[in-house]
Amino acid sequence: MEPLDMDEEIGVVYLQKEVIENSKDNIIERPITLYEAMARAIVFNLDEEVERRETEYRNLLKKLSETGIWPTLVGSVNSGIRNNDAGSRSRSLLSGRESLEPSTSAERDSQSADLTLSLDILESAISYIASKEAEAETYIAHERHRKVLNRIIEDVRTAYWRAVSAERTFEKLLELESLAEEALFQAYELENTRKVTLLPTLSYQRDLIKVKADVQRIQEELIISKYQLAALMNLPPNIRYKLEIPTRTEVVPMLPASVDQLVKTALYYRSEMRELLYTENINDEKLERAFYESLPTFRTVFGANYDTNEFLFNQQWYNFSANVSWDLLSVFKYPIKKRAIFAERRVIEARKRALIMAVMTQVHVARAKFVRKAQELRAIKQGNDVQSRILALIDARHEAKLVGQQTLVKEKLNYILSEINYDSSYADMQNSYANLYAAMGLDNYGFEINSNMSVDELAQKLKEHWEERAVVLPKIR
Repeated sequence: MEPLDMDEEIGVVYLQKEVIENSKDNIIERPITLYEAMARAIVFNLDEEVERRETEYRNLLKKLSETGIWPTLVGSVNSGIRNNDAGSRSRSLLSGRESLEPSTSAERDSQSADLTLSLDILESAISYIASKEAEAETYIAHERHRKVLNRIIEDVRTAYWRAVSAERTFEKLLELESLAEEALFQAYELENTRKVTLLPTLSYQRDLIKVKADVQRIQEELIISKYQLAALMNLPPNIRYKLEIPTRTEVVPMLPASVDQLVKTALYYRSEMRELLYTENINDEKLERAFYESLPTFRTVFGANYDTNEFLFNQQWYNFSANVSWDLLSVFKYPIKKRAIFAERRVIEARKRALIMAVMTQVHVARAKFVRKAQELRAIKQGNDVQSRILALIDARHEAKLVGQQTLVKEKLNYILSEINYDSSYADMQNSYANLYAAMGLDNYGFEINSNMSVDELAQKLKEHWEERAVVLPKIR
């Protein structure tokens, strides 16, 4: 691989600067809610911008391909000047003698103009088919854009709830780490006094060191989630922002329909299924185009002409011509093209069968996962309540000097881990609900996104969509 030259390096630096400058518009002025995080990801995410620009590009290609149907209209103006007359003489082919004296039929200065309209009927038909193929490509780009938007929103939900868990437990983790450090120092001093049995003291130190390692591991995992959320919102990695900590709720979304209805909905709305259907349409158009390419072409030309040459008897005239041509070898090429196109169709059909099976499996798995996560959340919530009461009891007994520091530190760690598990389980449940809708191919935003929407307006629409979404699936048209 060759190294970048200077111009390429400057281009990379310029793009990096442009990304940073664009991200300055993405200003954080208040704690971010879940729906604002989604809105910022839609507005500022670079992956979404790539797919959006791809869709715009395909739309322009479609419009460009439609111009191939138009006839050709060519206008030309010619001007010529000579320093002498354009004369000629004639010679007899029989005797070889000059039969006429030199004469001219053209002026030294002349101008001419013509306007020619031509239409190739076969070429126009092929261009029309190409425009239909370009239209299908536009729909495919739209489906890919929709898929990217759904994936971004799913990723935001996952990262957001983990980041919420980080902010909710950050102070408690610092407290626990400080408590473990203090207990460890006391254990070292106790060991140095040689007034206690050495093995229990070392075991106690080992447990405390493990507590510190667990705390640091948890902090690392939770801090990374904020970086991931910042990347999804296209925020610079060094920016500091806060999240609005939502109130916990035990409400679990309801399943929208039976599993059979979920599968039917998925087979209709999944972007991958729609892409394959559009690909089938393109395959049909290829077959039609191959047939037309094997036919003779018929071209007509109509022209209007004018010449300033005064020697011409008619200085203005119209002309019309027609031409038929045929590439005879195309008759032999067509069967080969036809077999290749049918082979491509068989590949598409095989992919469709495989995709149908995959979609059905994904819907069943997503539904089962959501049900399981909902049940798991209830169990973790019960465990979290029990652990909270245990910690309150241990804390009171520690104040009364009935239990040691080691027991208190262990139960505080268990409580904080229980809090984190509860937040993580709630995030997993919410994400599995979004996955169920994604498995059905339903948009996670549920309305037409306008590029002119502000972050606040988009966030409000997302909130209404998620909080007021009906449990009834959309009708299959």
